[in-house]
Amino acid sequence: MEGECDRYILISYNKAMNWKDKYNKIKMTGDEAVKLIKDGDTVVLGHAMGEPQELVEALSKNYQDYKDVEIVQMVPFTGELAKEKYEGHFIYNSLFAGGSTRKAVQDGFAEFTPVFFHEVPKLFREKLIDVNVAMIMVTPPDEHGYCSFGVSIDYTRPAAQEADIVIAQVNKYMPRTLGNSMIHINEIDAIVESHHKLPELQPPKIGDIEKKIGEYCASLIKDEAVLQLGIGAIPDAVLTFLGDKKNLALHTEMFSDGVIDLIENGVINNSKKSYMPNLSVSTFLMGTQRLYDFVDNNPSIYMASVDFVNNPAVISKNRRITSLNSAIQVDLTGQVVAGTMGHKIFSGVGGQVDFVRGAAMANEGVSIIAFPSTASKGKISKIVPDITAGSMVTTTNHDVDYIVTEFGIAKMRGKTLKKRAEALINIAHPDFRDELIAAYESRYNCKFPR
Repeated sequence: MEGECDRYILISYNKAMNWKDKYNKIKMTGDEAVKLIKDGDTVVLGHAMGEPQELVEALSKNYQDYKDVEIVQMVPFTGELAKEKYEGHFIYNSLFAGGSTRKAVQDGFAEFTPVFFHEVPKLFREKLIDVNVAMIMVTPPDEHGYCSFGVSIDYTRPAAQEADIVIAQVNKYMPRTLGNSMIHINEIDAIVESHHKLPELQPPKIGDIEKKIGEYCASLIKDEAVLQLGIGAIPDAVLTFLGDKKNLALHTEMFSDGVIDLIENGVINNSKKSYMPNLSVSTFLMGTQRLYDFVDNNPSIYMASVDFVNNPAVISKNRRITSLNSAIQVDLTGQVVAGTMGHKIFSGVGGQVDFVRGAAMANEGVSIIAFPSTASKGKISKIVPDITAGSMVTTTNHDVDYIVTEFGIAKMRGKTLKKRAEALINIAHPDFRDELIAAYESRYNCKFPR
C-alpha cells in the first residue's frame, strides 16, 4: 500500500511539473491541428458560446481535405459547418437546431438526433456516438496545468473525456468558471492559441405580453424556491417580478444576465437550498460581457456536466425546484410541443423534460410551461384542439404541471381531460376560444361551462 501511495505521489508530481513542456510541445496552428482529423471521423464541437471559432474556421477553410466527417453539436453559434457547400465533406448532426442550423436541418443538409440533454454524455460513453475528436475552447492553464471549460461544460467536457483526440482552442477571454469544470493539459492532444472576446447575447426586449406572463409565473414561485430558467423575454420578465421573494436559489441548465441583479441584491442567495447550498449550479451560460465577468473565478457559481446538472434524480434533490420552459403548441389534453412545427424541426427537446420530471419528483416541485397565447402576430393560436400532424411531443400530458399564457394560469396535474381542456380554453386568446369550445363540446358531448 505504501509503495502504491508513493507511486501516486510521483505521478501527480510529474503531471504537475511536466505540463508546461507538454503545452509547448503540442502548441500549433489551427490548420495544423485539424490535420489530426481523418476521413469518416466523428467530431464533437463545443457548445453555444463555447464553440471554438478558430478551429471551426480552420476546418471550414480546409474542408476539401475531408470526406464524410460527422460534426456533432447541440446549440450552435456560427452553424458554419452545416452549410450545403460542405456536402460530401461534412455531415452535420444537430442535437438541437438553433437559428444558424435550423434551415439546414429542415432542407436536409443536416441530420437531427432527438435526445434529452442530460443523456447526451451517455451517447458518448456507450459509443452510440463514438467520439473520435473533441474540438473545445478553454481558458489558459492555471499554475497546476488545469484549464476551465468556462461557459460551456454541458456535453463538451464529457466529449473531451471520451474522445480519442482532444483539440483545444486556448482563449484568454474565456471566463474561468469553477466547479467540476476543468481539464488538464495532459488530457489535450493539440493546443491552438487564439484570443477573442466571446460572442454576446443581448437581453431580449420585454413587451406587455411577456410582462403579464412573467407576473403570472412569479405568482407560482414561493420563497426559498430553486429556479431553473431558460433564455428569452419570458424568463427575463419573470425575474423582474421576484424582487420581493426571499432566499431564492439556482439549479438551472443555463442562466443569463437577468439573474445578476437578483444575486447582487440578495434575492437569490442559495442559503436555504436543500441540495448544494450556497452555490448557483449551472451547466452552460449565454449572455453579455457583464455575465462573463460576473462568473469569472466566482466561487459561488458551480459549473458541471449536463449529465449531473440536468439529471432528474439530481434535480429532484432540490426542495421547491421550480422550472420554467416554453412551447410552440399545446393541445387540449396538455401535450406540449416545443421543438417541432409539424414535420419541420424547429429546435429540440433540450432540457425541458429533464427539469419537468425532476420537479415532479422533488418535494414541493413545480414545473411551468409559459408562452404567448398566439403566434404569427396573432394569426395562430398556440393552444389547439390537436397538435399539428407530424409534430413531436416534448412534454407529455402525463408530465405537464402548469400552463401559463398572458390570460392566466391553467393547472394540469391531477385534472381530468375535461377539466384540463376547460382550463386551457380559459387561458387561450379570446379570438380562438369559440373554435376550441366547439372542439371541446364535440369531443366530450357536453356544453362548455361558461
